[in-house]
Amino acid sequence: QVQLVESGGGLVQTGGSLRLSCAASGSIFSVGAMGWYRQAPGKQRELVAAITRGGSTTYGDSVRGRFTISRDNAKNTVYLQMTSLKPEDTAVYYCNTITRTFSWGQGTQVTVSS
Repeated sequence: QVQLVESGGGLVQTGGSLRLSCAASGSIFSVGAMGWYRQAPGKQRELVAAITRGGSTTYGDSVRGRFTISRDNAKNTVYLQMTSLKPEDTAVYYCNTITRTFSWGQGTQVTVSS
């Protein structure tokens, strides 16, 4: 079973940037589409960005134009570059396949102060 470890979160001010990383313990090349999810307090976990094995990307309306997802299949790592951060981006961020194949990692906390 592949394990996922997210990192790179932190506390930033509005307008700041962060780069999140998701390292998988096994190969993600054959998995297909990977995604970044987030869960804010009291809210459901939502998919905010996804990337196919070939590199095609899709984004949620709330992050489009500000977040960029990428993947390095050789390193079994998925990234999320976040710019122009807003307080409403505050959440715990997780990665997984778009069908939530793997067990969830611990996530990484992103807090954006106003």
